[in-house]
Amino acid sequence: MTIWNPWHGCHKYSEGCLHCYIHKGDAKRGADTDSIVKTEKFALITERYARGKNAGTYKMKSGHLVYLCFASDFLLEDADEWRPECWKMIKERQDLRFLFLTKRIERFHECIPDDWGADYDHVTVGCTVENQRTADIRLPIFDSLPIRHKNIICQPMLDKMNIENHLKGIEQVVAGGESDRNARVLEYDWILNIREQCIRQNVPFVFRQCGSRFLKDGVLYNIPTRQLCAQARKADISTAGKK
Repeated sequence: MTIWNPWHGCHKYSEGCLHCYIHKGDAKRGADTDSIVKTEKFALITERYARGKNAGTYKMKSGHLVYLCFASDFLLEDADEWRPECWKMIKERQDLRFLFLTKRIERFHECIPDDWGADYDHVTVGCTVENQRTADIRLPIFDSLPIRHKNIICQPMLDKMNIENHLKGIEQVVAGGESDRNARVLEYDWILNIREQCIRQNVPFVFRQCGSRFLKDGVLYNIPTRQLCAQARKADISTAGKK
């Protein structure tokens, strides 16, 4: 796994952003997350060795899954001037796979290159939804978009959600809770419910992490951040689907 953050910073956009890890991390460093800045690693994926036996070859080896813009939102308005150059680099690196998540899926057509199509089949787009309200707004848009590889990310999951009518063409659904000492409660029954929707539609499902406040069988657990993913794995409810 490789992370490529061509810019840093974001603006809180909807309910799921309340305890955003980017804002929390910046606050600890005294940085302003609402100030969007181009990073020194902007051209990370096309950097080449200047000398030695590997001179002229890419520093990032082929085959990597690149987590794109996980310190922001790739469709953020503030980055419109930088994104076209990112698309050029992504097109150049057909030997890599890219994944980005967005809460701003309605901006997709504004943000893709003019030659969007087969040359970008190595890009997976994850549409993030946190409750039924955001699912009802974003997923109908997501359904209609010309994207070959689509994921739905239900994290942080703040309520029970019905997304079954939007699972056609989805390669994976990821669900999980909120990580924060003041986190909103994640109910295990919500996770099981969305898992059943995925099973009925033969879509792979991943229970990524418990919430810091996790309700199961009527008992409310307070789970340390470092254990959230491990506890979710112990539940052993992720499914592969037919794919």
